[in-house]
Amino acid sequence: MNEHRIRKIVAEAIEEDIWTGDITTDSVISKNERSSGEIKAKEEGILAGLPVAEQVFKEIDSDIDFESLKKDGETLRPREKIAVVSGRTRSILKGERIALNFLQRLSGIATRTDKYVKKVEDHDVKVVDTRKTTPNLRMLEKYAVRVGGGRNHRMGLYDAVLIKDNHIRSAEGIEEAVKRVRKSHMVKIEVEVGTVEEAEEALCTGADIIMLDNMSIDEMEEVVETVDGEVVLEASGNVNLENIDKVAAAGVDVISVGALTHRIRSQDISLDLI
Repeated sequence: MNEHRIRKIVAEAIEEDIWTGDITTDSVISKNERSSGEIKAKEEGILAGLPVAEQVFKEIDSDIDFESLKKDGETLRPREKIAVVSGRTRSILKGERIALNFLQRLSGIATRTDKYVKKVEDHDVKVVDTRKTTPNLRMLEKYAVRVGGGRNHRMGLYDAVLIKDNHIRSAEGIEEAVKRVRKSHMVKIEVEVGTVEEAEEALCTGADIIMLDNMSIDEMEEVVETVDGEVVLEASGNVNLENIDKVAAAGVDVISVGALTHRIRSQDISLDLI
């Protein structure tokens, strides 16, 4: 992860929450009081975001001691200690919710990704994320996907070509859309298609990757047979834990799942002063 970007994200989160000060903590807790707090898992899952949580406390108070007892990617068990935070009580309480928000959300993404990856571990297929991420948190959320065993699709509009349905409509066809990209850039081109016929058209244009959007299993199998390994095939749209194994069995190379980042439940993690 980009450390400069992490510091910026953390600083903005702190400003959002604390801004001019924590009026509750500053009123109740004396400046000199010191404590330790234990960060604990309250349910099973995959840990992600511990370095970000540490950065939160360090940004608030550089004298905070943050002892990590687990590493990102490790399995969490209920009541298991994740880290111990020691220092000024005011600083611990000011950073508590911000740090936990990052930990809980990123661990939720890693945990969900792990479930998807394990569902298709018997198939030669990669599970990847999408751009359906929280604004300004994409880098962290895509990191959590990797922690959970998944792969990253493009990071943004700037690093890969994906010709989607609206591009095709505007260009009045797949062939013309691909041709326009070829004139401007020497990059791999992915084309989104919704029918077997469109997949065949994309193949004829020399597309490097073909995304099968919301196709039935039968349609995917037909495209897989037609393409016969000439290009990379990606399945996308309405993929869930109940059907991902069937999608993988159809023979595609990549399965993109928006739900890895936009339909997650945060893990239950707490911080208790001791």
